[in-house]
Amino acid sequence: MISIVTDYAPCITLRRQIFIKEQGIAEADEIDDLDPEATHLLATIDNQPVGTARILIDGAVGQIGRICVVPEQRGTGLGAALVNVSMDYLRDQPGLTHAKLGAQDHAIGFYARLGFVATGPFYDDAGIPHQDMIREL
Repeated sequence: MISIVTDYAPCITLRRQIFIKEQGIAEADEIDDLDPEATHLLATIDNQPVGTARILIDGAVGQIGRICVVPEQRGTGLGAALVNVSMDYLRDQPGLTHAKLGAQDHAIGFYARLGFVATGPFYDDAGIPHQDMIREL
């Protein structure tokens, strides 16, 4: 089940587990001051957190980010479901025209299969190559 949550502490716990511990991203790069203003999605199975994403709005663009899934749920379609629920949420927001995300280089193909198009050059984000990707709403 994927829900929008106001208590996003479980989302932060998942991000610490996956981005900080697993991928070696510094906590200062992962946990930022945008979390309080973001919309947070939490995926659970049997009431256990297994995935998360966060959504920010900037003008006419919805930014989807901090998408992560616990290792045992990767390849099950949960990541795609998080993106699809994020897209549904953004479509319901007035005035938005596009969704944008910063894809880690290894995930570009995954997001391309979900309709996102790579744009612009690669850049370093927390020591990992990324490329921006966009999709019309």
